[in-house]
Amino acid sequence: MKLKVLVDNNTYIDQYYCGEPAVSYYIEDENTKLLLDVGYSDLFIKNSYKFGLDLKNIDVIVISHGHDDHTKGLQYCFEQNSISNINIVAHPDAFKEKVIGNLKICSPILEKELKEKCKLILSSQSKKVSKNIIFLGEIPQINNFENRKPIGKKINAETVTDDYVLDDTALVYKSDKGIYIITGCSHSGICNIVEYAKQVCNDTRVLGIIGGFHLFEVNEQVSKTIEYLKENNIKELYPCHCTSFIVKAEIHKSIPIREVGVGLEINW
Repeated sequence: MKLKVLVDNNTYIDQYYCGEPAVSYYIEDENTKLLLDVGYSDLFIKNSYKFGLDLKNIDVIVISHGHDDHTKGLQYCFEQNSISNINIVAHPDAFKEKVIGNLKICSPILEKELKEKCKLILSSQSKKVSKNIIFLGEIPQINNFENRKPIGKKINAETVTDDYVLDDTALVYKSDKGIYIITGCSHSGICNIVEYAKQVCNDTRVLGIIGGFHLFEVNEQVSKTIEYLKENNIKELYPCHCTSFIVKAEIHKSIPIREVGVGLEINW
């Protein structure tokens, strides 16, 4: 499997790419080409040109959750005809309207309209999206130190409820040597995600993680997260996007972490 960071908050020094506070990863698994998330703008398309990637060859777009820093790029896929005849895989809540006060924080294209533009596959269950990559679906609450917290409201028809971001999910790559986990924001809890990936793959050998951990302050949750990561003997950690510097520094005291920026390429 090959993974290339198209969009992240950070860029590598002396590499002339652009970044934004968002996520998009280009992934190849044998003959299947995927995107996980599409960022906040058309930046993922601009950076893909610089990398020499042709997004017209993408087979699947997977959406980690419905917030606009992961979905807003969808409008540019269709406006610029960069991607067509595409499968989009997400949780059933991913393309509902989401708001904080009067501010929309959801995809600019919601479920009804999106179904007219692509083949939309909505699943709360885990499902394979390529030979070796599994979409995890809805992540159950497994660890008692990672409780879901509401972020704004979810609007479904005329019903308005607290949004616990149940659509937050991740990908897992299953290799002969173990599993690698690729997250968007980990609103579900990074340890919940890892533990569920182990169950889905029936494999406890967690080799690496890349993605947002959604951790901002050094607190009890961070301490227990570090303890969990150490217990699982995870060698390759790439926390990024919604993981603060102070949290990354705290993790690095116990487990060496690796730098992430636009342009990073990982071959697992």
